[in-house]
Amino acid sequence: MTAMPFWKMHGTGNDFVLMESDKLDADWPGLAHRICDRHFGVGADGLIVAFPSAVADRRMRIFNPDGSEPEMCGNGIRCFVKYLLDRGSAQARDGVLRIQTEAGVLEARATRDAAGLVQTVRVAMGAPRLRPQDIGALVEMPAPVRDLPLIAADEPLALTLVSIGNPHAVHFLGASPDGFDLERIGPAVEHDPLFVHRTNFEVVQVRDRAHMDMRVWERGAGLTLSCGTGACAAVVAARLHDRVDDEVEVRLPGGSLRITWDGAGEVYLEGPAARVFESVWEDGQP
Repeated sequence: MTAMPFWKMHGTGNDFVLMESDKLDADWPGLAHRICDRHFGVGADGLIVAFPSAVADRRMRIFNPDGSEPEMCGNGIRCFVKYLLDRGSAQARDGVLRIQTEAGVLEARATRDAAGLVQTVRVAMGAPRLRPQDIGALVEMPAPVRDLPLIAADEPLALTLVSIGNPHAVHFLGASPDGFDLERIGPAVEHDPLFVHRTNFEVVQVRDRAHMDMRVWERGAGLTLSCGTGACAAVVAARLHDRVDDEVEVRLPGGSLRITWDGAGEVYLEGPAARVFESVWEDGQP
């Protein structure tokens, strides 16, 4: 039986199991299914594995509880940076840590406390992608796609489509997202045939030009307390509708994230990362 050291971590309540390996071809989807189980495993919204990289400081892969592998995870990459820096597994050069993801190489900067431990991480998430084909949406509309009508679980929606390396569909509300039946409607949007690779789904209330409230249904994970790429996508969508300015605080059930986008360049995501505990997984392979 293989003993696998891991850290349990979270970013605004979006929780993960993190570990290191050099076995790219191991059965990571199977391990994610077991280790993320909240009754028979550690319990998490995803498994994140650090691998060596030829083009960056480390390579990050993330696996959802259902075994699927998303391209990116905004809360996950902040936890990944803290995991590497606090353990001494990587060193930031000129304050920057470069992470290879399935959505490209991203750069991150960390702030530390008096003991030298990472508190918050700011990540350059790249420029948003707005063409329907980049989002995997089967629609014949020019970019950006705004107010796309869709009926999901008998609920009429108006979706704005954004990719932050992974697909998002954003629906704006006139009231708090707390009352929205996301558990019923979220799966219907995720699995709608309109989305070739499924999609993440965000419901958002814009409170003013610098503050938004959001809840999310994540592709492959379901209801989560937070989604970093979802918060980025929601701010991009809101700015496309001229509802917010360049810097926005997004309040989620698990905490708040700060998103910056000037309407043309990269999106920046900033928020906390926390270690919950460390232990060893002894469930065998990989």
